[in-house]
Amino acid sequence: MSATVIGVGAATGHRLKRALQAMVLPTVLLLLTSYAVWNTVHGSRGLRAYQQRLQELQLAKADLGRAESDVTGWQQRVDALRDHGLDLDALDERTRAMLNYSDPTDIVVMYGKDRHLF
Repeated sequence: MSATVIGVGAATGHRLKRALQAMVLPTVLLLLTSYAVWNTVHGSRGLRAYQQRLQELQLAKADLGRAESDVTGWQQRVDALRDHGLDLDALDERTRAMLNYSDPTDIVVMYGKDRHLF
């Protein structure tokens, strides 16, 4: 009778061992798939990182637009100071306004403090 019990126990152990061996490959493949999916979403080149890069690109484009408008403004100012575009009367007027000088022949028009010309 004990040989029969040992035979049943060995058969059960053999079935258990085969079941575990059959589960190893699917488990490994499931873990690899889970790792790949997690990296697709959260990895350094994943979907979240892509969205963040798109936002940074939009901010950089906005900064570029502001910088280009600043460059255009400064270019216009520099062009106005060149020989071919220099208006000596405007330059003289602006210089005296900035230095708070006046010529004895100037006509001075007083205005209130809340109405600045520049």
